[in-house]
Amino acid sequence: MISELVSEKDNKDASEWVERFGSTEKRIPKELVELSFSRSSGPGGQNVNKVNTKATVRCSINDYWIPRWAIPALKKNPHYVESTKSLLVTSTVHRSQLQNVEECLRKLHSVILSAASSAIQKGPSEAQVKKVEGLVKAEKARRKMDKMKRSSVKQSRSGRGGFDF
Repeated sequence: MISELVSEKDNKDASEWVERFGSTEKRIPKELVELSFSRSSGPGGQNVNKVNTKATVRCSINDYWIPRWAIPALKKNPHYVESTKSLLVTSTVHRSQLQNVEECLRKLHSVILSAASSAIQKGPSEAQVKKVEGLVKAEKARRKMDKMKRSSVKQSRSGRGGFDF
C-alpha cells in the first residue's frame, strides 16, 4: 500500500482507492472494528436507564485497510485518540442499538474517506490551464505595450523630434 503520495501515479492510485471506498455503500464491515455498548445519557425516560443503546466503534489507524497516506490527516481529526492511536466514534442518535452501530460505521467511513481524499493532490483542470495561459498572454502583451510606450517617450526626448532651443 502507498505510504506517501509522491508521484502522479501514487495520486492516481489513491484516487482510485478513494473512488472504490466511496462507492462501498458507505459501510465498513463490523468485523474490522471493535464494538462496545453502554447506556445513553440524558433525557429519554426509563428506556435509557435500562437498555445499552449507545454504540461505540473503535479502530486502530494502523489497521491494514486504512490507507497509509491518510494517517497524518486522521491524526488531526477530532475522533482520533492519541493514547490508543485509534479512531473513536460514538452514536446515541437512535433508540436502537443496531441503528446506532450503523450510524457509527457511516461516521467512520466518512472520516476515513475525507482524510484519504484530502491528502490527494489534484492537478489543474483543462479550463484552469487555458485561463492561466490566456492571462499570461495578456500580461505579456500589456508589458510589451508599456515598453513600446516608454521607448517612444525616450525617443522623443533624444533630439529626433525633440525640442527646438
